[in-house]
Amino acid sequence: MLRVLQELEVATERRTQAVDITDQVRDSLEDADGASAAVVFVPHTTAGIIVQEHADPAVARDFERALERIVGEEWGWEHIEAGEENAPAHIRAALTATSVVIPLRDGDLALGTWQGIFLCEFDGPRQR
Repeated sequence: MLRVLQELEVATERRTQAVDITDQVRDSLEDADGASAAVVFVPHTTAGIIVQEHADPAVARDFERALERIVGEEWGWEHIEAGEENAPAHIRAALTATSVVIPLRDGDLALGTWQGIFLCEFDGPRQR
């Protein structure tokens, strides 16, 4: 079984932000000859990974706003009262995924026409 570990770095700019990392993931496949799938994993509890439309940037902004409304900042979070102030980020991350598996076809991501891979930042800005 072929295993290749590539670490990607993403600098986020806002507290909540969906960053299209499709091209970075695609570029990391150069050393993965013979692989049948790519696993994209985020090792953080305040960030997530999703596959979503990437042709229209408005979709990512809508996603960001929706999660901000679903999990409000001012809900009397206990984790905030403990001084961390990022309880909403943990909850939002739990609503996304920590990893996605994408099949490879001829060495490339077998994504749909409109699909892209996004790092979802919920406690930014940060270097991920």
